[in-house]
Amino acid sequence: MPIFDTAAAVDASRPRPLGLSTPQPGLSDAEKTQNHEVNVAVFAPDLERVEIVFQAPGEPWRAQTLPNTENDVHFGLVGGMAPGTRYGFRAAPAEGGLPLPVPALDLDDDDRQPLLLDPYGRAVDQRGELLTSVHVDTGFDWGEDQPPRTPMRTSVIYEAHVRGQTMLHPDIPEHLRGTYAGMAHPVMIQHLTELGITAVQLLPIHFHMDESHLQDLGMTNYWGYNTAAFFAPHADYATEAARNAGPHAVQDELKGMIKLLHAAGIEVILDVVYNHTAEAGPDGPALSFRGLGEKRYYRHDAHGRYLDTTGCGNTLDFSDPVVVDLALDSLRYWVNDFHVDGFRFDLAVTLCRDAGNTFDPQHPFLQAIAEDPVLSDVKLISEPWDVGYGGWQTGRFPQGWSDWNDHFRDGVRSFWLSDRAAIEAGGQGGSVASLAELMAGSANLFASSGRTRLASVNFITAHDGFTLKDLVSYDRKHNEANGEQNRDGHGDNRSYNHGVEGRSENEAIVAARALSIRNLMATLLISIGVPMITAGDELGRTQQGNNNAYCQDNPTAWLDWSRTQEANAMFRTTRELVRLRRWFLRHQPESFPGQADNSSLQWFDDKGKRMTPARWNDPGVRAVQLLMGHEDSEIRGLIVVNGSNQDVKMVLPEILSETGIGKRMFELRFTTSVLHDRRKGALVASGERDILQANTINIYRT
Repeated sequence: MPIFDTAAAVDASRPRPLGLSTPQPGLSDAEKTQNHEVNVAVFAPDLERVEIVFQAPGEPWRAQTLPNTENDVHFGLVGGMAPGTRYGFRAAPAEGGLPLPVPALDLDDDDRQPLLLDPYGRAVDQRGELLTSVHVDTGFDWGEDQPPRTPMRTSVIYEAHVRGQTMLHPDIPEHLRGTYAGMAHPVMIQHLTELGITAVQLLPIHFHMDESHLQDLGMTNYWGYNTAAFFAPHADYATEAARNAGPHAVQDELKGMIKLLHAAGIEVILDVVYNHTAEAGPDGPALSFRGLGEKRYYRHDAHGRYLDTTGCGNTLDFSDPVVVDLALDSLRYWVNDFHVDGFRFDLAVTLCRDAGNTFDPQHPFLQAIAEDPVLSDVKLISEPWDVGYGGWQTGRFPQGWSDWNDHFRDGVRSFWLSDRAAIEAGGQGGSVASLAELMAGSANLFASSGRTRLASVNFITAHDGFTLKDLVSYDRKHNEANGEQNRDGHGDNRSYNHGVEGRSENEAIVAARALSIRNLMATLLISIGVPMITAGDELGRTQQGNNNAYCQDNPTAWLDWSRTQEANAMFRTTRELVRLRRWFLRHQPESFPGQADNSSLQWFDDKGKRMTPARWNDPGVRAVQLLMGHEDSEIRGLIVVNGSNQDVKMVLPEILSETGIGKRMFELRFTTSVLHDRRKGALVASGERDILQANTINIYRT
């Protein structure tokens, strides 16, 4: 049988869609099935002629030149590409020249990537250094699957890693741990639903690779923010049985995970990385984009050098329509074929930089999403910064988007941790005003973009940084295990170790840390906006002070499911707060809190009087009361914060009603103090005093 087939069919081929697709009408279905003919199209402006090299299951390698070119897209019909066929692209010889040798299955001593991945390939096969795209039949029985479509106002997001979530779970079968199937195991779904989670936000599951410096250290890119293929799922997160069965089985397992989570009412949001690729800097490997069209895919300066706003060596150029279309096509694919419910965009500012490398809130990418009937209907969450000039853009994304609110993260940490450290050292903390603005949804931050408080995705921790437990246990990062002499990771953590660095058996320190954790979690879940919990924080997970565990594919970064007394207590606290939040919102009109105004958010001081500018600006004022809820609703909530290191007697406010100011009874529903179990349900009349212990939060209803 000949190794090469240089004959090319030109009849019904077309330049769109890119990638592999069913040929246009012309052949009968029987002929198409028999010939396994597909339309192949690849954007490759850097190549004069393109050759597809492919190997159907059980067949030798073959090569065929794509005969047609239109607007730098090379295309043609190729037969013999049954599902499961491995393939890639390379420069074709000049017309009439001899074909280049087809790479053997076994690698030689050369570390070159012999073939270029299809940017639109639906799967990637990796055998040593040899990467190939794979032709996949994407059919799947979705049955009655329906997206939950949870409103943002009632969403509780849970950021998780597919592998780390279940690797150590004793009640999940060992062969399912660390996989898509493990993520959807009944035990895991029960944990999420019992906690009250409405959406899991998964760290990248696109096919990604390890950076060369990690390979040299024998480590991997555990987080996965190094994408090499935007349409292909990461096969290593599938079970061994699915991987052995091939790419279709891997896709089925991922789709089955989403289907089961949907059945439990849980949405799936993907963390996506369109800002750079795994090809790294200009000296990195040519895996796909660099070999096909380096000048079009990547951003360059006036001297032809790479412009890097990602810190990863390269930056995809979203001022080029080809790159914009690539991202849009990928997003639509994950919504249409995998039924995902939304996306969190890593370093999203890079995706919105114009030809002058400046952030544009009306960027064509953003406008295209807004006008797209598929993409405009899913959750869109920006990480609103990158590392380039003008990279911090929190609050400036357009309507339809929500932003990770780093102001919330930093402000809440400061109030409960670094301020407390300063006060206990004999200094002074900040005013309660900054915390109040964050609890009220950072309205001023989002007003200029025409968005409401629901545009704020509130978080205190994320995959990047300290865990919640480590925030209260370490003053400094401890990243020595990453092999970079502790130079990596953030230095400004606004954390507080409460007197001892790391683990402590001192009961007073343990109790103080537990109180701070409860304050942080309570602030997150009672504030207006959309809360995001980092997986494991509900169990008191620690990374032993590592605040950049991107390369720690081991128990350092995996969730610990040993369920100690401390872990069980933290889970109960988190669950109770989520339920309290959900119960409160259920008793408010749909317009709340998106359209909250001065009548539905009222602030009082420790005397039960309205806060004045003087009180707001006094750094010594660390106590405040927030009466929250629509004035026409039957239930309103009162949040009382004491951020001082002294107990405070708070006069609960009198509430204005249709008949004037009157007495109301407040029922204590939750307190972060150690008195929670004893005091829950206590009744206090408006105008009367209640004692708040130092550094605590009380939550009442009336």
